[in-house]
Amino acid sequence: MTGLDPAALAALGRTSDWSSIRVVVAGFGVSGYAAADNLTFLGARVTALDESEAGDRRERADLLESLGATVRLGPGSTTTLPDDVDLVVTSPGWSPRAPLLAQAVGRGVPVWGEVELAWRLRDPERPVPWLAVTGTNGKTTTVQMLEAMLRAGGLRTVAAGNVGLPLVEAVMDPDPYDVLAVELSSFQLHWTSTVAARSAAVLNVAEDHLDWYPGPSGMTDYAADKGRIYERVRSACVYNVADPVTEELVREADVTEGARAIGFTLGTPAVGMVGLVDDVLADRAFVEDRRSSAAELCTLGDLASQAPHYVANALAAAALARSFDVTPAAVQQALRDFRPDGHRIAEVATVDGVTWVDDSKATNPHAARASLQAYDPVVWVAGGLAKGARFDDLVQAVRDRLRGVVLLGRDAPVIRESLRRHAPDVPVIDVAAGEDDGVGPMDRVVAGAASLARPGDTVLLAPGCASMDMFANYGARGDAFAEAVHRRRRGDS
Repeated sequence: MTGLDPAALAALGRTSDWSSIRVVVAGFGVSGYAAADNLTFLGARVTALDESEAGDRRERADLLESLGATVRLGPGSTTTLPDDVDLVVTSPGWSPRAPLLAQAVGRGVPVWGEVELAWRLRDPERPVPWLAVTGTNGKTTTVQMLEAMLRAGGLRTVAAGNVGLPLVEAVMDPDPYDVLAVELSSFQLHWTSTVAARSAAVLNVAEDHLDWYPGPSGMTDYAADKGRIYERVRSACVYNVADPVTEELVREADVTEGARAIGFTLGTPAVGMVGLVDDVLADRAFVEDRRSSAAELCTLGDLASQAPHYVANALAAAALARSFDVTPAAVQQALRDFRPDGHRIAEVATVDGVTWVDDSKATNPHAARASLQAYDPVVWVAGGLAKGARFDDLVQAVRDRLRGVVLLGRDAPVIRESLRRHAPDVPVIDVAAGEDDGVGPMDRVVAGAASLARPGDTVLLAPGCASMDMFANYGARGDAFAEAVHRRRRGDS
């Protein structure tokens, strides 16, 4: 058991006396270092643990140790929880089944995530409100859109959390922000207990991370962690009209009295929603006379892409911004100027009438399905690490628009079996990573896709899988795809 009185622990915050608090920080990556650094600054007795010494961890460890912290890096460092611990702060990727965290729970030691710590470390004299976003797909684009809208509205803000700045760093900034645009993963939300966003959105809930949420209750547990973002919301709970799970999560949430449920839809918005009226993104939720009028937020032509999932992200971001009194004009300005990060429905080139698109960020079936539904006909490039996901629903939904499929990566057989069951007439080309013919695997992918495509088609890299079986990350995979396309365009391959 922890030696600290539970009431005293529950009250810990920015202005507390941390000098006697013994904290173990599990993980020493970006968020773990931010937590350990700021807890050391506050005077806590910090021990940071990480199995990895990669990157600049050793350099950061030397810095923290010079300030009085203890840092243990390398294999075996996280096997055993130290004896004298009052609190464990975990990095988001750590599973609750990790031995260190399981030992903490077994000994009655509280476990907070870095997000929970950040919430508690807000300045009590000027607590910065959070506008928070989660979902299986679209989180980063939506949060970056939201950040752009808030800036266009004249507010000092930053994207933080699962993208951009670590939340602990954001809340500890000596020049407080007006508001934070916060991306939260299910992993981060799992370890929250007091976070109360001003407004929050769940964009969608689909099968993903079943390696982190194993067993028959995996999807239920995953959705429940997503739903934590709505707890204690004060202003608006933004949900996806096309995804009933998100609305149900709002219904189940214990929100602050007066909080509103705001739907976003690609159809005509009902009262209290944002949606599409012809080619106009319209707000019928945050206007004075919403029963008989709507505010124009922008047109489809203002957006960098008219892909349905991109439009949905824009509507969700707009709902959050409008809940914070950002004007329609500022929303429109932000959306006109906004360009998504690389590897998100990024057009690479048009060669011989075939358009090549990099959506390497589509790392699960739900994201791949959303991307595929924006193109017809399409040659689909897929495969990688499936993380326990299944592809039957995806193949059934898109089979009529598939010209062909090129598969690569470790779990290509999983996708091939779904294609065999539900789209047996669609031609499939398998690319084996181990072939030694002097040509890289992505060049073989591009050659195979080119052999299937016809003028007017789109070749879409939307793998539906993680990348780490063959590439450092999804960005490296997308770069390899784009480079192979450009080599083919130049005649180098």
